[in-house]
Formats: sequence, C-alpha cells, structure tokens
Amino acid sequence: MEVIPFINVAFAFVPVIVVLTVMFRWSLEISDSIVALARMLIQLILIGYALNWIFAVNSSWLVLGLLSFMLVVASSIALRPLAATKGWHDYGQALCAISCGGGATLAFIIYFVLDIRPWYQASTIVPLAGMIFAASMNAVSVAAERFVMEIKHGTKPLSARNEAFKAGLIPIFNSLLAVGLVSLPGMMTGQILSGVAPLIAARYQIIVMCMITGASGISAAIYLHLASKSTATKAL
Repeated sequence: MEVIPFINVAFAFVPVIVVLTVMFRWSLEISDSIVALARMLIQLILIGYALNWIFAVNSSWLVLGLLSFMLVVASSIALRPLAATKGWHDYGQALCAISCGGGATLAFIIYFVLDIRPWYQASTIVPLAGMIFAASMNAVSVAAERFVMEIKHGTKPLSARNEAFKAGLIPIFNSLLAVGLVSLPGMMTGQILSGVAPLIAARYQIIVMCMITGASGISAAIYLHLASKSTATKAL
C-alpha cells in the first residue's frame, strides 16, 4: 500500500478543525476535545513504534502482557461515565466480563476460525484483540450506564438487567444492519485499499462482525449478571 506523506496526514485534521471552530463559536468547552485529539495522535504514534518492536520479537509472554494491559485499560474506560458511583468491586466485574467475553471469543476465533499458528502471532492477534476488547468495552459501558439508570428509577434488578442488555446491544445490531449499505467497516476498507479482492475482504469482515457481536453480547451479559446479583444482595 502506498505510504501517505505526513503533509497529507496533516490535511486530515481540517474537518476536525471545522468541528472545533463550531464548538468555539457556540461557546462550548473545547479543551477536552483538544486533549482527546492530542492523546489520539500521541497514542497512535507510540503504538506504531511499539507494535513494530512487538511484531519483530513475536514472544508469547510479550503478547500475553500486552493483552492483559489492553484488558485492564478497557475495563477502566468501560465504567468511566460512572466513575463517581463505582468502586473497585465494580471495576473488577467489568474486568471479569471483558476478559471472559472478549478472551473466549478471541480464543475461539484464533483456534477454530482462522487457525492461527502459533497462537501468539502478534501481527494477527493484537489487531483482532483490539477490535474484540473495544467492542466488549463499549457494550459493557452502555449496559452499565443503562443498568444504573434503571435501578435509580426503581426498576427491579432482573428487569433492569434485561433492559440494560437490550440497550447494550443496540449499537452493534445497528452496525450489522448498516454494514455494506451505509458503511464499509475499517478492516474491509483497509484490505480493499491494500489491493485485496472485495469478496475476500467481505469474507474477513463477516468474521469480524460475528466476533464483535459475540464478544459484545457475552461481555455485557456477564457484567449485568454480576451487577444484578450484587445489587440484589445489597437490597436484602
């Protein structure tokens, strides 16, 4: 694939500057948005250098360490909107949910779908894990926020769990409905731009959509099961 010059990458920020300008003109707080953009830029540059090294070393322990780090970060971000009301126990539940749901899905894809040998092939495992853990994180985040809202409105834990589970799956099912019609997902787009035949890219994207849906649903279900049980116990 053709290397994009840095000046072209800089031009990609023009639409972002338009959004920031609108926020500024409308007297909206833009400092958080600027920090988020700066973090995105720094994090992607750093991870680019880090992945070059990780792919070259290709160590099972290094891959396990990176996956563990990704899980811890994902679980902490998942409950970020509820940080004021959540404690270590809640973060433990999120970590358990994302680790079990995302980890089980990743293992299934590695061994039974893609048949990756060795399993710690970093150039394949790390991107897959990133997509799976991010999807699980988002599903847990939406489900947790909806669960807390339902409980605050007096809904019983089991009913709150069911409503939260439906809410957590709305984004992923919307993406399933839109894929191929409204959007071409990132992985498929990247493969096509790299010269892969569209039908082959579509086959890989089907796998990605299935693993994201599975990981999201399983992670949200595990978190809500744990959260509803602990909420019911506190109510006794």
